[in-house]
Amino acid sequence: ISVHRFQSHWMSEILNQIPGPLLQWYDSRARVLPWRSQPTPYRVWVSEIMLQQTRVEAALPYFDRFMAALPDIAALAQAPEAQLLKLWEGLGYYSRVRNLQKAARQVMEQWGGMLPQKLEDLIALPGIGEYSAGAIASIAYGQRVPAVDGNVLRVVSRLLASRENVMDPKVKRQLRQQVWDIIPAQRPGDFNQSLMELGALVCLPNGKPLCSDCPLENLCLGNRLAIAQELPVKPPKKARRVVPRTVFVLCSQGRLLLHRRPSRGLLASLWEFPGQDGHLSLEQAAETLAQAGIQVSSIASLGEHTHIFSHVEWPMVCYQVECLPFPAAEDYVWCTPQQLQEQYALPSAFRPFAQRLHLTP
Repeated sequence: ISVHRFQSHWMSEILNQIPGPLLQWYDSRARVLPWRSQPTPYRVWVSEIMLQQTRVEAALPYFDRFMAALPDIAALAQAPEAQLLKLWEGLGYYSRVRNLQKAARQVMEQWGGMLPQKLEDLIALPGIGEYSAGAIASIAYGQRVPAVDGNVLRVVSRLLASRENVMDPKVKRQLRQQVWDIIPAQRPGDFNQSLMELGALVCLPNGKPLCSDCPLENLCLGNRLAIAQELPVKPPKKARRVVPRTVFVLCSQGRLLLHRRPSRGLLASLWEFPGQDGHLSLEQAAETLAQAGIQVSSIASLGEHTHIFSHVEWPMVCYQVECLPFPAAEDYVWCTPQQLQEQYALPSAFRPFAQRLHLTP
């Protein structure tokens, strides 16, 4: 027990020294971001959902476009699904934006169009977990609550030279509580963002941390013991399932055929170029189309592309097919290239093929 108490004591001693130098560093080094310049609850919320599986640099143009089209919760709640998905096109993980709208409608009904301030009320909304709720409550509402994401887990693990598995719920809860204990009352939102920013810019993942640039270099046990790069400890990732696919870009009279995916599962209800599992050669592809009753005028390869989802990998081959027109069946639609660009959300898995198209009117 005495050893445990001693360890807890020196861990607290290290963590208690963090806020001052970290906030000073943040004031001089933080990136200028639109949701920081105007940290309204709605803007903070949308930015946090966008950033869950997206780098800041990639999210910036999406955030600006989203805010211009849907400037408040009421607009988000009322947006047609096609517009919503088009605004999110290329960000992936479309369940995030669907949950955004579900939550917006709930906020309109239950909270008069204003995001609630309490952590538990935020967590009760679709798509808002413990981390996002903490970010909104601290950044937008100035509440002294933690926002512990992967960046923060990495920073704190390295500071304490912790070799415990950060994916273990018990360990994660403990680290979250340790962060909570040291949040300053005056600047909780800035403090949470400073920890995230340190992890994003200095205490880097998947590589050597930039310890000489870190304001906490002298406090960090991971740095002192030269083990920072080994931390945090995580279990090995499961191998992704590999599903080879053949994609057909069917073209007729200057129009393209799109297929709406099933309402459940991967890329649910999104539009795609038709296709099937397995790799087909050009000859096999032509034969498959002929068997489906499609009268092919010409067929040419659009090359290969591999798209990686979190749990599955699609190595794809693609063929552009000129064919005689035929009626679009249920869940299919013929569209012009302009309609594809303006109306239909095409997942990023298929965008490289769309960019390689050679269309004839």
